[in-house]
Amino acid sequence: MDTNIQSDELVIITGLDTGQEDYDYSMVELAELAQANHMDVVHRVDQVIDRPNPATYFGKGKVQEIGDVAAANHATTIITNDELTPSQLRNLEEETSCRILDRTALILEIFATRAQTKEAKLQVQIAELQYRLPRLQTSASQRLDQQTGGGSGFTNRGAGETKLEMDRRTIQYQITHLRHELAAIAKSEKTKRKQRAKSEIPTAALVGYTNSGKSTIMNGLVKRYGKVEDKTVFEKDMLFATLDTSVRRMTLPGQKEFLLSDTVGFVSKLPTQLVESFKSTLAEAANADLLIQVIDYSDPHYEEMMATTRKTLKQIGIHDIPMVNVFNKADKTEIEFPVLEGDDQIVISAKQGASLELLVDVIRKHLFKDYVQTKLLVPFADGQVVSYLNEHSNILDTEYQNDGTLLTVEAAPQDYQRFAKYEVKS
Repeated sequence: MDTNIQSDELVIITGLDTGQEDYDYSMVELAELAQANHMDVVHRVDQVIDRPNPATYFGKGKVQEIGDVAAANHATTIITNDELTPSQLRNLEEETSCRILDRTALILEIFATRAQTKEAKLQVQIAELQYRLPRLQTSASQRLDQQTGGGSGFTNRGAGETKLEMDRRTIQYQITHLRHELAAIAKSEKTKRKQRAKSEIPTAALVGYTNSGKSTIMNGLVKRYGKVEDKTVFEKDMLFATLDTSVRRMTLPGQKEFLLSDTVGFVSKLPTQLVESFKSTLAEAANADLLIQVIDYSDPHYEEMMATTRKTLKQIGIHDIPMVNVFNKADKTEIEFPVLEGDDQIVISAKQGASLELLVDVIRKHLFKDYVQTKLLVPFADGQVVSYLNEHSNILDTEYQNDGTLLTVEAAPQDYQRFAKYEVKS
């Protein structure tokens, strides 16, 4: 697959309206995906039809129209809103004399150019190869057509079929090899997650639609509650600005610590190949104590985006994890913010300090609801216990008595159990 897309490539976006409720929304999103791939959308062509044409996706007359529109606008690429079959791809290319890019291939191109870490690059490569595998017959059949002729047709056909099988085996071998590499990285990441779990620090994961503001929230919290040496994550107002999962440790007032991860964003019709490939990346979300779904409240299609997020989380096996809905970008609307609605829904702007403070309050209530407030009388001989509690818990009051240090403390459940012998019974 060619990932070296020229900037400002002129493209036509096309789609079939077969009566689906979210058709217009998906076409708007398709245009945004093209723009995210540094393409200039010069025209949109729609066709209302009951079902796709098995040979050309569009009806014959519409194919001619699309070709004419592309020529008139000097467009070199036509993008379809659905994934095409190999024969549909080949036939449309022949009929329009343009490069045909279906929605799946477009998303794969974006992912290929955005992947930064080795893990993300491997995941994209696997997805690309899985996409290419069933489409080998297109190029193979073209070779066969060129090779067959005269009395040597059977011999040449056999050679072509052998070449096709060789290509398939090569790609299958590449997929297997890449999966082994990815498994090794996933094993290493799993070990890191186990180590973090042993530390008993609660975890929260930012999930949601691409470009909803997850990275902006992450950076805002890092600047307030992260370590000085913590790096912020890349953020930009575009789809799939980042594909890599980042984890940062946050320390709140009262010595309450939690880990926050920023995961890859979702999009409607996310290719199955990518969902499968990115399961290991999304493991941070699967193992979180709290999911923070970030929603672009300024987008008129935010409800469809929420539905896509729920569907994708279900696809990757994430369920039964408490979730907070964060309606972000309220500064682009007429809606009042920051506002808390119930225990698990807030309206904010990630660029506003008061909004981030409200979000942290909500996170605190969910992640630290099991903290125990108690009084501990620690003998002076056990001074290391006092030092530990000062560092790892919220000390509300300290009083020095004849037989030790009396602490009024808010502690994590594991620390409360660990030091229960010092508890002062009322």
